[in-house]
Amino acid sequence: DVQLVESGGDSVQAGGSLRLSCVASVSGQVFASYCVAWFRQTPEKAREGVASMRDVGSTAYSDSVKGRFSISRDNAKNTLYLEMNDLKPEDTGMYYCAADRWVCGLGRPWYNWWGQGTQVTVSS
Repeated sequence: DVQLVESGGDSVQAGGSLRLSCVASVSGQVFASYCVAWFRQTPEKAREGVASMRDVGSTAYSDSVKGRFSISRDNAKNTLYLEMNDLKPEDTGMYYCAADRWVCGLGRPWYNWWGQGTQVTVSS
């Protein structure tokens, strides 16, 4: 299985920024072929798709984060990023990165590989 490890989660004040990273245990060439995504979840809410991308020219975002979050990837480093700006308390949650050979987008979270998550807490 592909291993995904997230990092970068923290506790921040509303309006702050964080950059999450997700490193995959595959070569850059292999990683470049994957569809990748970020999801978040809280005990009160179902898992929600935040952002996804097939390549640098194909991205999708949840309406709640458009204009504030940006998904990107550095295939040479086998790494996926999520830049989060103007954070709000409702952004609080456990953030998971996901990858798959074929599954893309946010409509169905049926990605094959998942990280263990990194906690983001935004206080007022």
